[in-house]
Amino acid sequence: MIVRNEARCLARCLSSARAHVDDMLVLDTGSTDGTPEIARQCGARVAHFNWVDDFSAARNAALAQVDAPWRLVLDADEWIDSGAQALAALRSRAPDFIGLISVDSLVRDESGAVQHAPSWLPRVLPRGVSYAGRIHEQPHSALARQRLALHIGHDGYLPEHLNPKRGRNRTLLNAALAEHPDDAYWRYQLGKDFEVHGDHAQALPHYQAAWAADESGASWRHDLLLRLLFTLKKLGHFEAALELAATEQAHWQHSPDYFFTLGDVLLDAALARPAQAAEWLPMIELAWLRAIEIGEQPELPDTVRGRGSHLAAHNLAAFHESLGHAEQAALWRERSRLWRAGV
Repeated sequence: MIVRNEARCLARCLSSARAHVDDMLVLDTGSTDGTPEIARQCGARVAHFNWVDDFSAARNAALAQVDAPWRLVLDADEWIDSGAQALAALRSRAPDFIGLISVDSLVRDESGAVQHAPSWLPRVLPRGVSYAGRIHEQPHSALARQRLALHIGHDGYLPEHLNPKRGRNRTLLNAALAEHPDDAYWRYQLGKDFEVHGDHAQALPHYQAAWAADESGASWRHDLLLRLLFTLKKLGHFEAALELAATEQAHWQHSPDYFFTLGDVLLDAALARPAQAAEWLPMIELAWLRAIEIGEQPELPDTVRGRGSHLAAHNLAAFHESLGHAEQAALWRERSRLWRAGV
């Protein structure tokens, strides 16, 4: 792993990994807190690297200091939650593929409630594979990707942990865009950097430019659509959001997140435009019902857990309660409770 000023969470990460690996290397890129000493106390080797505004350079410097056939790459704000037996199984497998692991990020929704957003990320690398990309770096290899039953927790996207790092990534994203001005992925990432800090007006043109590039096969296209719809909603551009949603609906019949987000857009539109509310109210209910009908889709990139079950049911309960439908509200409230409890 590479770190800087991660005293808050480093021990949690290393402690979760220690029993499942042969060696732990922490490459410090300029900490001013107790990060290096915490790493040593947890049994890790500590090396140092002069930061050069390039995550790949740091990642590759860390990889160069280990000789294992398999390397598990973690960040300090992550931890092994379950499935560590998948690492033990690698000992008898040839290092001829890149392992994808499920990273479950904690995020806060508009109400401040914590939700779970899992993603499959390439984090188990065979010897010889290196990284490319100044930021949001990725393994540069033609090797096949295989999913492993290893699950990682991640809390670095929670605002209380994200805000202290505000601006760091933006500088690197701007540099990446200066080098590749037509790259839709960097536009998407820069838009996301603005959005997660509440800068919706600045996020919008980057999302729109990324969407216009029509990267229809990109794994991040699903997330881009949801974030673009959310950003248009936050800025009150309801007509544009609904037009985009209508254009894309046929492509996302398998996405509970799409229909969950559509319901949210329609709800805010109805609240902002009471004269049209009667037209939109039935569509709101149908959108959330459709999300539940599709159900949870954990294999879908950048899905949010619950949008196909308890979160949609919660919204339906609040929807019917606002209309005075007490019996239906109680029914959906109970379904939400049961789904959240895993029943």
